[in-house]
Amino acid sequence: MAQVNVAILGAGRIARSMADTLVKMAADPRYADLVAPYAVAARDGERAAAFAAQYGFPVSYGSYEELAADPNVDLVYIATPHNLHAEQAMLCMRAGKGVLVEKAFGANAAQTRAMLNVSRETGMLCAEAIWTRYMPSRMMIDDIIASGVIGEVTAINANLCYPTTAKARITDPALAGGALLDVGVYPINFIDMIMHNAPIARMESSMQPYETGVDAYDSMTFHYENGVAATAQSSILCHSDRMGAVWGTDGYLTCENINNVASIDVYDGNHQVKAHYDVPPQLTGYEYEVVASAQTMLDGHRECEAMPHADTLRIMELMDSLRADWGLTYPFEV
Repeated sequence: MAQVNVAILGAGRIARSMADTLVKMAADPRYADLVAPYAVAARDGERAAAFAAQYGFPVSYGSYEELAADPNVDLVYIATPHNLHAEQAMLCMRAGKGVLVEKAFGANAAQTRAMLNVSRETGMLCAEAIWTRYMPSRMMIDDIIASGVIGEVTAINANLCYPTTAKARITDPALAGGALLDVGVYPINFIDMIMHNAPIARMESSMQPYETGVDAYDSMTFHYENGVAATAQSSILCHSDRMGAVWGTDGYLTCENINNVASIDVYDGNHQVKAHYDVPPQLTGYEYEVVASAQTMLDGHRECEAMPHADTLRIMELMDSLRADWGLTYPFEV
């Protein structure tokens, strides 16, 4: 396999962002020899055909089964609601395709385990498409902290909120809607990347429900065994500054937009800016997860180094635990 043919399963908003990414990658000499935009599938054949024509994909399908049966498809990006990821990812892996599954990886840990088991059984790549795990900003933050410029890390804060209740899937319990799986997963991962899988001693959290029963606003505090305290907030009701901050004994750093870090500022103990870092220019930001997935497939591995299966499962188990504390279950889990 010299070049990876990428297909998109689903034709919604996030699928269009990926399609735009793949087209730009195909025109970029850094990526053109690695990936090729190949196909799209939707439940409506006309919608899939229109999507393919818009982005110049050579193939379209009116069913997911047809996509899975195409021997020319190497990697499938799963771009459907959370509760459908497991069924669709397993369909594709059993058909010999690698999968890049949009966050949240599944609706719960049970679905996550099922997908990872199929990856193990088939030997196919199974990667979580949480783009911040693959971005250069991750290493930049690690390097700043490791330099000791802010001293010993003692606390972390991160938030991500968007008013999205107008989107039907966001407020629908049957589609695993709510703030946690849609936006809360980002501040949780921001914190987790900085903490490098450090064990959590205890969690404290609260949730404000939406009228449909999904979580509308979440507040979470993680107390780590090493003494670090980290707080995360997420909401589908309002806008937030989307900031991330790491607080240390000698200073602190702030990240503009944890969902796609644009820049990092480092402050000393007198609140004076000591350094400013801009994140390198990107095509869309999605290219990093595509490159990682395609290269991992070519290398013959099943999981990406930037987001290994153990991390995907651990984050999902953490979110299950939060929902259990809130008494929040989805209809298909009962």
